[in-house]
Amino acid sequence: MMPAAACMPPGIDEQALLAELRRLSWGAADILLAYGRGEQPPYGFPPALSVDEGGEGPVSAADLAVNQWLLDGLVKAFPDAGWTLLSEETAKEQLTAGQPLDAEWLWILDPLDGTKDFLQGTGEYAVHLALAHHGEPVLGVVLLPEMEELWIGLVPQARAWCENRAGEQRPASLSPRQALGDLVLVASRNHRDQRLEQLLEALALGDTKAIGSVGGKVATILRGETDLYISLSGKSAPKDWDMAAPEAVLRAAGGAFTHADGRRLSYNDGDIRQAGCLIASHGRSHQQLCDKAAGAMAVIDPGFPV
Repeated sequence: MMPAAACMPPGIDEQALLAELRRLSWGAADILLAYGRGEQPPYGFPPALSVDEGGEGPVSAADLAVNQWLLDGLVKAFPDAGWTLLSEETAKEQLTAGQPLDAEWLWILDPLDGTKDFLQGTGEYAVHLALAHHGEPVLGVVLLPEMEELWIGLVPQARAWCENRAGEQRPASLSPRQALGDLVLVASRNHRDQRLEQLLEALALGDTKAIGSVGGKVATILRGETDLYISLSGKSAPKDWDMAAPEAVLRAAGGAFTHADGRRLSYNDGDIRQAGCLIASHGRSHQQLCDKAAGAMAVIDPGFPV
């Protein structure tokens, strides 16, 4: 049995960590907003917004600048912390397929979730920071720079809230909708194959809202605008850094984020893909959603590992 997740690593003060995460998050927002507006970014980062095609899609100077800002900031603020830092931009150098990192405490970072949205100017991008203990997220941060929203979730304490630059806080506000036909789905504009369309038809949900990043999608659930998000994928699945922080904040707020068969998402297990039928929801109808989705997938694609 996996050890129970602790709240904070030994020697790390929760309030000191949250204060540093606020500073780093709003600094990341300043970097991204400057790049997005064609202005000189702060903290000495280069002004040119170059774009290269990496293994998973476009990587911009903004991704790399925020990555450096977050990693350097955590190392400088907590030089003796017993944690390991992993980000989307460092994963190729750090990870070996099939081998988990030797890390009891692991930061899982995505410096820019929704790079295509950022480059297209939709504003629907996010920054993800998650701290996992024995592979389970215990703290999550989802930053939405364009909306000036900083979502923070502490899973063991079941506390989640949103704050702005002034530090004004408001709690998550999950919707009261419960009947499946009333639930509002938040979905991607792209990434919608025939299997997903068939699954959504079988679930017979209510309205649909389209949002770019995973962090942005989950934020709509936290605000009560939508009720669920479904990720259905195999080889080209989202990665650990796409899901860890949104999952932590949603679970801390009282929502749920699991596979359709009820399994928890697993992190740092040697496979960074979050494949299968994953359902994030406000929690009220989660079991019903999972049962119906698993049954539908058994017909749509027999043998698909949900």
